Amino acid sequence: MLPLARLHGGHFVCAPHVLGKLRFSSGIRIVKWDIFCNVVDNFGDIGVTWRLARQLVAEHGQAVRLWVDEPAVFAPLCPRADPEAESQYQQGVEIRHWRKDWPAVEPADVVIEAFACQLPEPYLAAMAARADKPYWLNLEYLSAEDWVAGCHGLPSLQPNGLQKAFYFPGFVEGTGGLLREDALAERRQLFQADPEARRAFLEELGVELDAAALLISLFAYENAALAGWLDALATGERPVQLLVPVGRVLADLANWLGEEKLSAGECFRRGSLAIQILPFVSQDDYDRILWCCDFNAVRGEDSFVRAQWAGRPLLWHIYQQEEGAHWDKLEAFLALYCRDLSPSAAAALTEGWRAWNRGEGMGTAWNALLAQWPELVLHAERWCREQVARTDLAAGLVQFCTKRL
Repeated sequence: MLPLARLHGGHFVCAPHVLGKLRFSSGIRIVKWDIFCNVVDNFGDIGVTWRLARQLVAEHGQAVRLWVDEPAVFAPLCPRADPEAESQYQQGVEIRHWRKDWPAVEPADVVIEAFACQLPEPYLAAMAARADKPYWLNLEYLSAEDWVAGCHGLPSLQPNGLQKAFYFPGFVEGTGGLLREDALAERRQLFQADPEARRAFLEELGVELDAAALLISLFAYENAALAGWLDALATGERPVQLLVPVGRVLADLANWLGEEKLSAGECFRRGSLAIQILPFVSQDDYDRILWCCDFNAVRGEDSFVRAQWAGRPLLWHIYQQEEGAHWDKLEAFLALYCRDLSPSAAAALTEGWRAWNRGEGMGTAWNALLAQWPELVLHAERWCREQVARTDLAAGLVQFCTKRL
């Protein structure tokens, strides 16, 4: 990624714009937030913004309006949502259909454009016309790269006279933190400590748990490395149960199985490997799937973060970018995540993630990971505790908007 100064013309000023209407104290004053989400790559961007919107309402008492350009994609994440509605309230959040023919609305006090989406021109004009200018933030993609902390929070003066600050989620001090609801860690630990709760939840999904099997979840993009991994799982000594929620990887899985198409509820067995296709579930239920499993293969950003909160070993399929820019992000996270691992465990995990993302060699890499399994399990929980100790993304955003008052 280019340095922020080059991306945004270098128009930095020395201090962020202050939003005068906010008051941050033990009694937080309710202000209005507009969050704009341009749905990209199915559920990634909307997954993040929907979690953020809910948390701002539920934990910080804010009034949030979430603008979504494809409500039909949002609806599966919130089963009660009406994909045809122009406006609706779900879990305290006002969901609005972001149409090209933009309606005349009063801009909110805090405006978040998620992942560099472009705000409607009439809305920008209305922002500039307000006497008390909105606080404008660009919520950036998650990265562990070194430059992120130096760019987090920097404002940029825009041609219309407004200022926009760039807010970077991250894993270290000086960044915006990660999305994490209050008491999430405690709820996860209670669930994982209760075998009956785990069994009952999986039973609701139609999964009959094999107590002797390694339970794995798979949520990935199309991946040429999948066949080699499945071969290793099927020929391994330990039985494996693989839970595959409906998603983009199903076509590759169907090819390996010799099936034309896969549907939720179907089950297959190949050697030591039992495979079950799960229906698309709500975000809360997906969290529980991650909590249930011994190992989670995830993709993108939202499921990547949620797998870390599960406190279990994971495998990340990063979203591919032009000119291989995603490799810098992958290597930056690996360097940070593996920092406290032994050399052998770090090497096994690093090669596993590289093999998965380059599309080959996953069978050999998986066996190397299994050889380091006890250390990887302990490390996943330790990493989770370290990240839980940091300020979460939603709380950080509220503090960021109010820190200079």
